[in-house]
Amino acid sequence: MKRGTFMKKIEGGVCAAKGFRAAGIHCGVKANSPKEKNDLALIVSDVACATAATFTNNRVKAAPLYVCMEHLENGIAQAIVANSGNANACAPSGMDNARRMAAAAAKAVGIEENLVLVGSTGVIGQRINIETIEAHMDALAAKLSTDGSAAANNAILTTDLVEKTVALEFTCGGKTCHIGGIAKGSGMIHPNMGTMLCFITTDCAVDPSILRTALQDAVAHTFNRISVDGDTSTNDTCVIMANGMAGNELIDWKNEDYHVFYDALYEVALTLAKKMAADGEGASKLICCTVKNSRAEEYAERLAKAVIASSLVKAAMFGADANWGRILCAMGYSKAPFRPEYVTIGFSSAAGSITVCQNGRALDFDEDLAKKILLEKEVSIDVDIQEGDAEATAYGCDLTYDYVRINGDYRT
Repeated sequence: MKRGTFMKKIEGGVCAAKGFRAAGIHCGVKANSPKEKNDLALIVSDVACATAATFTNNRVKAAPLYVCMEHLENGIAQAIVANSGNANACAPSGMDNARRMAAAAAKAVGIEENLVLVGSTGVIGQRINIETIEAHMDALAAKLSTDGSAAANNAILTTDLVEKTVALEFTCGGKTCHIGGIAKGSGMIHPNMGTMLCFITTDCAVDPSILRTALQDAVAHTFNRISVDGDTSTNDTCVIMANGMAGNELIDWKNEDYHVFYDALYEVALTLAKKMAADGEGASKLICCTVKNSRAEEYAERLAKAVIASSLVKAAMFGADANWGRILCAMGYSKAPFRPEYVTIGFSSAAGSITVCQNGRALDFDEDLAKKILLEKEVSIDVDIQEGDAEATAYGCDLTYDYVRINGDYRT
């Protein structure tokens, strides 16, 4: 089935699906943070939800991830509480404070503590101000509404320059269903499941085990194919909650309805992943690298990720320099099998397309046209390795002076 056949974009983010409300407020998690910037978010379903999540593969994990893992042993949750300004990672009393955060949210909305998931993002190694979070939880719960997605999205942003939200309507089992998400991620983005938080909600009825399978597959083909700076966070979390309020027949195996639902989930995840890559810290453009005609999708993915993660390639894209040798070099150290003498490389954007390397050798090409193509806000690096029929696309951004400026004094 062609992706998007039964989908249309709508407004609402995590509140687009029936039965979900959200809110965000400023409570001062980080000292001296601007009062106009929310830093505490809450997402709640009217009923308990089938829930699945993926987390960072970093061996160093923040306390909220362990609390989520504990609470998701049965695949059921009803609320998510999340903060920015402090990662609660490698921090004093981290587990106790993550549990206090879940308990405060549970009390404020009137549900059991084990139905609450926790997310945090911000500075690593500092004690989180749990007292201010607890003191503001009732006020946060009082703001819950079906119009609260944007406020919740604002609350989880850190160095992000734009909010990251999407929602879709689709038909599944003869019922109109909805799915929507919010995310944050701008720096420390190289997911292995960026600092990445992503919360997705749907009113489609899906069995928890099938939901977990769908999320893991979608994450593997979207969030795990982006990179801003090659750093995998301690806090990467992606959660999906499905409350079944659309009234479709429960999806409990990989039938036609499953594939319709999966395509909607994939589209939400891909949209949010590309928004993260485009909003990389200091970035001026989105870079997409597609490797086609590989022996296997795994190899194509490894090659594409090596290209968009290369600091030298990223710097060349910032300077609009068609330095294709850096692309071939990055492919060479990816440890994916390919024959350099078969490789063709080109660039494309809204300004046109150009081939700069064929069969592993330089071509005479129009440098002025190449620069014009590379000056666009979204640039594609097109690689054909002429060895098979598999392909994969990875997403990243350029490396600018501002990345160093932002991260040189992030903690202070």
